[in-house]
Amino acid sequence: MKVEVVAADREVWKGEATQISARTTEGEVGILSGHAPLLAVLVDGEVRIDPVEGERATIHIDGGFLSVDSDVVTLVAEEVDAEALTQRATAAQSA
Repeated sequence: MKVEVVAADREVWKGEATQISARTTEGEVGILSGHAPLLAVLVDGEVRIDPVEGERATIHIDGGFLSVDSDVVTLVAEEVDAEALTQRATAAQSA
């Protein structure tokens, strides 16, 4: 499935994934390919993305919403922990 995570000012993560997990106002949700259409409000916490290739991406967000339709997942975050993303990207590049 195609996944796009965006913040107000930038694209955070984009690619193909096998699974996404996030916390919503209704509880933890896991999204797999073929998931029924969904629109959910996200709460502060981590979004975990298992890409088709490579290691799991963990992104800390401060709320937002998640949309699922026809194997396309769009996550719009109110705020993303940019420092943590930078640290992980730097560690991955030096490995």
